[in-house]
Parts: sequence; C-alpha cells; structure tokens
Amino acid sequence: MGQYDSPAEAALARIKSESLSSSSVDGAVEKVATLGGIILEAIGFTGASSSVRFLSTLKSLAANKDEGNLIYFGEALIDDIRRLYRLYEGLKQRFDERINSSEFTAVVANATLHITRTNVEKRLKRLAHLIANGVKEGDLEPESLDDMMRAAVELKESDTVLLGKIYESQKSLLKQSRLHPSNWFGLVQTYWNQFVDSGALDASKHLAYRSSFSRLESHGLIQKFREISTAGVGLEHYALLEEGLKFYEGLQEIAAQQ
Repeated sequence: MGQYDSPAEAALARIKSESLSSSSVDGAVEKVATLGGIILEAIGFTGASSSVRFLSTLKSLAANKDEGNLIYFGEALIDDIRRLYRLYEGLKQRFDERINSSEFTAVVANATLHITRTNVEKRLKRLAHLIANGVKEGDLEPESLDDMMRAAVELKESDTVLLGKIYESQKSLLKQSRLHPSNWFGLVQTYWNQFVDSGALDASKHLAYRSSFSRLESHGLIQKFREISTAGVGLEHYALLEEGLKFYEGLQEIAAQQ
C-alpha cells in the first residue's frame, strides 16, 4: 500500500513473535489459575514474600493486558487506515501528509494511554475509528480527540446505541446552517417529542436509559434541558450537542459512511 502501514505492521509482527509466544488467552488462563494459588498462599502466611509474589503476578497480568490491547488496537487502526486509502484513492497525498504530521503522532500516543483503561475489544476499536476518521476529516487536534477517546473507553455499548438514536433524530437539526440560539430550544423540544412519539425508547428500560443519559451528558455529548423528578422515560428533553454529533460520526467505520 505504501509507507503509512508497513512500519506499523512490522512492529506488530515483532511484538507477536517476541512477546506473545503463546496465545494471550492461554497465558491469561494459566496466570489467573496461578494467581488463585498465590492468593491462597498469601492469606495462609504472614511473611512478606507471599505478598510480594502476589503483587508481582498482578503486575505481570496488567502488562500482558496492555500488550494484547496494543496489538488489537494497532491492527484495528491499520485496517481502518487501509480502508480509508482504498475508498478515497484520490486523497492519498493529503492523507499521507496528515499521517506524517506531529498531530497524528500525538493522537496515537494518547490512544496508547487510553488502551490501558479497558480490555473490551469494541472500545479499543472505537479508538481506531476515531483516529481514522480524524485523518479523513483533517481533524487531528489532540485535545479534542483526547476527550473523545476518553469517552470511547468509558461508555458502554448501550450508551452509544442510545446516542445513535438521538443522533439520527437530531442530526438534521444541528446541520442547519441558520440555527439560532433563540429558536434552538423550541426546535429541540419539537424534534425530541417526535423522537419519543416514534417509539424509539422502551419505557420498561427507563432506569437503564437514565444511566446512559447520565454518562452521555457527563462527557458533554448531550444536554438535558429540564429536570422533572416524576417524569417517565423521554419526558425530560435532551439535546444532541455538536461534540455528540462529532463523536458519534467518529465512531463509525469508514466503509459505513459511503
């Protein structure tokens, strides 16, 4: 394909051959079984050696987790960028410049810090999607992407599903060129009521929705307009914010946007 992916693929191959001689699953099972024995040993003895062995084993487990995450994230990012080049062949030179920029390096470096906070493959793949879409859109500002990467590893799958429903119902509103603060609230109310009336929200899941709404709002992706303590699901109006629109679009696979 080009120089953009060869060094990365070579590095991943070295990590696999040198550091993961056995599969990560087999290694994890073996060490967890050993860990149980170490814990039983530690609670049965008062000597410091048992505690040191326990802490050393924990450190080994954490290191292997990060290594496996790095490989999975690296492969997902290579796949996304390869797909980007394939679908937008005419923009290859522009993409080359963006990938060779200091901003891209900073963003990937930040991503490697976030991968230590989760072991969920879907969340690791979200990080790759955000970066690849940042390359596509020419938006590799580290501070903005860092906030989105934090959300990517902290939000549950159900949270992003709910965000997607809100996105579909309000994206046309946010993309209006003449949207004015004076009529924004009224328009959101109208769009939200239509969204609720469409049956997109299941009233039997109101507690799960409340948790998702709370997490999405804490990341600045949506905003609640009013507090109604006795409200049923959907009666409290939520607005999709620009960061929410940008974040959700950034999570999508490049091919899905064609």
